[in-house]
Amino acid sequence: MPKLNYAYVDPSTFTSGSGQTPYGTYEGDSTFQSDIVSVTKWVAKRLGYPVLQLEIPSGSIYACFEESINEYSQHINNYNIKNWMWEQYGEKSRISGSLSTGVSNPVTPTNGPSVQLSEKYGTAVNMGGNVDLKKGYIILSGSTQDYDLQSVWAEVSESGRRIEVQSVYNHASSAITRFYDPYAGSFDQRQMLDNFGFGNVSPAVSFMLHPISYDLVRANQIETSDLIRKSAYSFEIHNNKLRIFPNPADDDNGEKIWFEYYVKDDVKNTNNVSGSMQGGVSDPSNVPYKFITYSSINQPGRQWIRKFTSALSKELLGIIRSKYSALPIPDAEVTLDGDALKAEGREEKTQLLEELKEFLETVSLTEKLKAEAEEANAQQEVLNKAPLLIYIG
Repeated sequence: MPKLNYAYVDPSTFTSGSGQTPYGTYEGDSTFQSDIVSVTKWVAKRLGYPVLQLEIPSGSIYACFEESINEYSQHINNYNIKNWMWEQYGEKSRISGSLSTGVSNPVTPTNGPSVQLSEKYGTAVNMGGNVDLKKGYIILSGSTQDYDLQSVWAEVSESGRRIEVQSVYNHASSAITRFYDPYAGSFDQRQMLDNFGFGNVSPAVSFMLHPISYDLVRANQIETSDLIRKSAYSFEIHNNKLRIFPNPADDDNGEKIWFEYYVKDDVKNTNNVSGSMQGGVSDPSNVPYKFITYSSINQPGRQWIRKFTSALSKELLGIIRSKYSALPIPDAEVTLDGDALKAEGREEKTQLLEELKEFLETVSLTEKLKAEAEEANAQQEVLNKAPLLIYIG
């Protein structure tokens, strides 16, 4: 005759290091030691104890409690990884604590990878970057039209390393000498504008109000103008082989043609992970998050853990009772509720996980930006309906 073992007895204390939880992850936490006893008693009462005898020992509820903390910790860590993965790229550690648990240190946004990427683009387009831009020159020789910059310059000055030429000119660029106001005109012109009351709209003043992008465009315009309009030559370059047009005359012998270049090895080295980043974060699998220290979890988090422990325990009790569908008694039999308990436990688990995921999604950085955008639009709507002040004078 089948017989159930009523194994549950209310625990009195929890002893650290006793191996009462499967992994022992949190056993050294004093808050965990006190909560695990109270949560176990609470779960047992929710399952009907002491009115109903339970076929689940307190150690099994301990295991459910530990698993619930792990589940909560996993979702919080996944949330952090999703929001801060790009900021933590290359970092070695942001977690303090023991080997298994720890407290997540706040992540300070630095836009580090974005800055690195922009530096690489800046290097490529000759606007900033993190690689030294060098200068070299060739000396025109009689009527020679073709010059191999790799052999003439790089073999001697760069020990044969491959160079990448960025620009060629036959005099130093003069953009900086006219950068601040190339179109302001002479002093007499500006004085005339002032005399007629138009000084505040002169090019010299209005230029100062332009965005920085105007400065970059203007500097490029000046340099291009110098290269095209002032230069006595034009050129084409392929594979670091320079051809000068028109063919230099004999009286050009000895004149210098300048060029700016990068060493390709220098550019390549900036694309590699530096020594300080070796072993750092490269993908979600090695972001250094640990299980969250239980005592650092706030009350809303602990309430979620308690409920999830109850759902797991209910599912486990249902599995135990499903071993037998019914128990015989004199002149009858008792039908067990194992299947119903399993279904209820799994439904509660699913609901709790969905609630946690939805909550974490609402507080993600993406949702924060959306909320700020909506707030800004709402404020703009209010301002659009506010009457403007009328000045009379």
